[in-house]
Formats: sequence, structure tokens, C-alpha cells
Amino acid sequence: MRKRFVVLTSLLLLAVVVCSPSCVAQATSSNWQAKLRQELPLLGHRNWILIVDAAYPLQISPGIETIETGADQLAVTQGVLATLNHTIHVRPVVYLDAELPYVSVEDYAGVTAYRDGLKKALKPYPVQTLLHAEILDKLNEAGKTYKILVLKTTMTVPYTSVFLQLDCKYLSEEGERKLRQAMKAGAMR
Repeated sequence: MRKRFVVLTSLLLLAVVVCSPSCVAQATSSNWQAKLRQELPLLGHRNWILIVDAAYPLQISPGIETIETGADQLAVTQGVLATLNHTIHVRPVVYLDAELPYVSVEDYAGVTAYRDGLKKALKPYPVQTLLHAEILDKLNEAGKTYKILVLKTTMTVPYTSVFLQLDCKYLSEEGERKLRQAMKAGAMR
């Protein structure tokens, strides 16, 4: 039995040594996608999905789960949005850090390309901006009651995180407004 354990341990160590960094990134990449596909049917309005930079803090609220993607932030953002577009139950409400337009090109050479790519990826969606600290406060509060899935990327430019608050896809803001008006008027349909 001990000999079998030693052989298995040796094979595992060999696999770790032989696996290149890209192998690890690919494995991690497929893990975040699998986790998103697994969680998404359970998520609904008031849940959040965050696509964050490498220095985003690990939060400890009970409803917050962080997954290291090992992947490019724009690629993860595009992947999450594409997945959400194929759901029948939720749509994203997009928040960005108000600080992002002020991140210096001189200090972060890739920020212009990132902002351009992000603008293109988010074109179909209305985007709201808040100060980073205000978004964190919203998440801390939401994480007490609702699930927040944090997808951490390899991005190394500050204030680039994309915050997606999920909302009901089959009930528009206009539909909700009409429903509330009917309730106020006491008019049942």
C-alpha cells in the first residue's frame, strides 16, 4: 500500500513539473467557465458577477466566492457576457469604476487599449459608474444575503473591474413600473 502511495505521489509530482504555465492557465480557464455554467442557473436578480483585476481584494462576506481565472480580463468579460446573452432568466446591469477614465496612460501603457476593448464589449449595455469604494460597499451589503461570483483575472491595471449586477431578463424596468402603478391604483389584470 505504501509503495502504491509513493508511486502515485511521484506521478502527481511529475505531472506538476511537466505542466507548463500555459497548461495551468488553460486548466484554470476551463474551471472558471465550468463554474459559471454551473452557478448561472441558480443565480437571479440581485446576484452579482464580477470580472476583476489581479489586485482586487479577497472579500470574506459569506455570499462572495472568488475564482482565479488565470485569463485575460477582456476575454473573461466577453465570455461572461456571451454566456449571459444565452440565458432566459437574467441580464446584466453594468457598473464600472468612476476612476477608470482617469487612470494615466503614462503609468499604464495598456489602459487605452483596455478601455477601447471594454467599450466595444459593453456597447449593447447601459453602463453606470460609481467610485470604487461605493461599489465595494454595495457588494459587501449584497454579499450578506446574495451570492456574488468574483472572477479574478490577470489584469494589472487599477480600476478596471467590471461589476455585473444581475437583473430579471423577462421583466423590464418598464414592465416593473407598470406593475407598480397598477398595484398603486388597485387595478388587477
